[in-house]
Amino acid sequence: MKCVFVTVGTTSFDDLIACVSAPDSLQIIQSLGYNRLVLQIGRGKVVPEPFSTESFILDVYRYKDSLKEDLQKADLVISHAGAGSCLETLEERKPLIVVINEKLMNNHQVELAKQLHKDGHLFYCTCSMLPGLLQSMDFSTLKCFPPGQPEKFSAFLDKVVGLQK
Repeated sequence: MKCVFVTVGTTSFDDLIACVSAPDSLQIIQSLGYNRLVLQIGRGKVVPEPFSTESFILDVYRYKDSLKEDLQKADLVISHAGAGSCLETLEERKPLIVVINEKLMNNHQVELAKQLHKDGHLFYCTCSMLPGLLQSMDFSTLKCFPPGQPEKFSAFLDKVVGLQK
């Protein structure tokens, strides 16, 4: 079973959930060989109908105490740009696409995603670019994030968010 896991954390990101569960996105996900899509939708108002066919399963839930199990089972993670979600995914060494929420203005999360992309750890895009990115991305170009160095990550975060020069 190849699985895509989508997480929005504790917030809501209806555009992302709507985009990734749209028929054309589902078709692309299936054409890439994935047969399971798990959506963690947080407080979202968009609640796709779970379904199961012979070739594909769509699961939907709001919250769990820990996303670790879903991250471990995933072959690809599509996440909002929350630092926690990004870090957890990278520490599990999973390919990651971060989707920027354009409705959040002055979003330091964008800076984080851009920097991690520049360093070769993840792909990022907006909702409208997601279907195209799914079709063109090449995981072999991604570098593993050095695991277990939270102090490096927090220093990196401070720099990105501008807490230190």
